[in-house]
Amino acid sequence: MKMQVLAATAALFSFAAQAQGQVNIICSVQAEWCNMIATVYARTTGTKVNISMKGSGEALAQLMAEKDNPKTDLWFGGTGDPHLQAAEQGLSIEYKSPSLAQLYPWAQQQAQQAGFKTVGIYSGPLGFGYNPELLAKKKLPVPRSWADLLKPEYKGDIQVANPGSSGTAYTMVATLVQLMGEEKAFDYLKRLHKNISQYTRSGTGPIKAVARGETAVSISFVHDGPGEKMNGFPVETVTPSEGTGAEIGSMSIIKGARNLDAAKKFYEWALTPAAQEMAAAAKQFQLPSNKNAKNDPRIPDFKRIKFINYDYAKYGASAERRRLIAKWEKEVNSLPR
Repeated sequence: MKMQVLAATAALFSFAAQAQGQVNIICSVQAEWCNMIATVYARTTGTKVNISMKGSGEALAQLMAEKDNPKTDLWFGGTGDPHLQAAEQGLSIEYKSPSLAQLYPWAQQQAQQAGFKTVGIYSGPLGFGYNPELLAKKKLPVPRSWADLLKPEYKGDIQVANPGSSGTAYTMVATLVQLMGEEKAFDYLKRLHKNISQYTRSGTGPIKAVARGETAVSISFVHDGPGEKMNGFPVETVTPSEGTGAEIGSMSIIKGARNLDAAKKFYEWALTPAAQEMAAAAKQFQLPSNKNAKNDPRIPDFKRIKFINYDYAKYGASAERRRLIAKWEKEVNSLPR
């Protein structure tokens, strides 16, 4: 891991002569990764990096609130749907990076769908986290399908985030709607509701609770599991057998950015292989979008996962997101448990 950080640091020196001033970033990945990129970039370029950490749903809400007087220059990470909504609402600007050709097709498609107002920087599959020690203690089997989560023996032992504040949980709702059809998906969510102990604010909250033995199962992005395991916690992950969706974590430059040149320079750096490899150094194991980035062996093997054909354009649209979240609040979250 030290070698990865050193490589990223060395790559940054090529930016150092150009970089200056400051850049204000909303960061929607885990804190360790946010802090690492901010620290390394600041030390090696001389640019002051002001980081604000927020989940992707909260980040979008802040950008909407700041629309007439933006305080943010760049939004880094978090699920791609809110980035597509920001683009649709004119909160971000068109920017075609010279590095686009180096990125996987799914990252380029994310940019094209947004009129080049965002770009994919990583991808990660949705699945389940579980605590094998807690499951053994409670004599519960490992859940291997969406259907398994409805079994009565899991009552009070599952956590997932609230889709109103969490891109992870919105990805779950959109995935189930595409997998089952809307009527069956909401029937499923109502039945699942009976087994949920808590809807957390952040998408990473449930798998952290699993790791610490506070709940047996989480619905999470599976790339969040290996980092918890590296910290010594008993946590494993699995993807559902019926099929699942994936996030395309994205990055956007904000319209009206006060430090536009600094934002563009950070954006270019964040697309380099060396910068993207820093994720694994920060114990984050999404698949990097740059094809030349070295993949850590703990990154989920996409070839072994059954994916649905996730419609990022449709479910990344503001009206559809608002409609599905409002429906979830009215028909699911209002129910007793």
